[in-house]
Amino acid sequence: MSLQTTTHRARRRPALFVMSLIACLLFGSLGLLAAGDSAPPATPSQAANAKPAQPPAPTGDVPEPKQQGGEPDGIVQVANLVYAGTKGSKCFSDHFLIDAEKASSISTSRRFHFVKLSSEELFEFPLVIMTGEGAFELPDAERQNLRKFVENGGLLLASAGCSSPDWDKSFRAEMAKVFADHPLHNLTMDHPIFHTVYDVTELKGLHSAPRPLEAVSIGDRVGVIYSVDGLNDTAHTTGCCCCGGNEITNCAQINVNILAYALLY
Repeated sequence: MSLQTTTHRARRRPALFVMSLIACLLFGSLGLLAAGDSAPPATPSQAANAKPAQPPAPTGDVPEPKQQGGEPDGIVQVANLVYAGTKGSKCFSDHFLIDAEKASSISTSRRFHFVKLSSEELFEFPLVIMTGEGAFELPDAERQNLRKFVENGGLLLASAGCSSPDWDKSFRAEMAKVFADHPLHNLTMDHPIFHTVYDVTELKGLHSAPRPLEAVSIGDRVGVIYSVDGLNDTAHTTGCCCCGGNEITNCAQINVNILAYALLY
């Protein structure tokens, strides 16, 4: 029944009924308005089942991550290797990534990304770090992946943690297997690696003159750089120290240069 029909019939009834009808309609309308302005409080069960508010949709102003590790394009990332199954490279400082931004036009992620030597993720990085102490042995899958990584333009920076003699012995044995046709050789101080960003004319050791950096070269390009004394920069690490080794003390500048070399060559 429509509102117009109800009102027409009400005119034939006593005035009191008409007034009651008007009052009902009036208070009913006010009730609808009030219901639109506020809702009754949620019961405990309703509150428990309520869904959280959804965040606003992206506006498109923030670039989507494009690279491994969640960084946008144009940000250089460096990997910290997990090798020999579960052996990590934790005692190598990533502080040189900040130095690289200050001294050059290189934009970095400012942190390492942990990557397994046997994974396909390895090929997302121009430079990877390998360090540690004690003896180790790489499985064949890691050896093959490392060879492929270097042949495809990647650069391995290897460093004996705290000048560890056991790690040095194991690393040399692995390089002889992985790069049998490209043996390690000394780098002279006129090599471009020492002059990409900083002009490094000498290596400085914690206790004495360090031994030269060594390299594996394929053609005219260096694919592996190795320091038996260490380029770890443990002064900028947590829970690590080079207490008995002869770590290279101007390693931060050298590591910046190595990063630049990995991007240039």
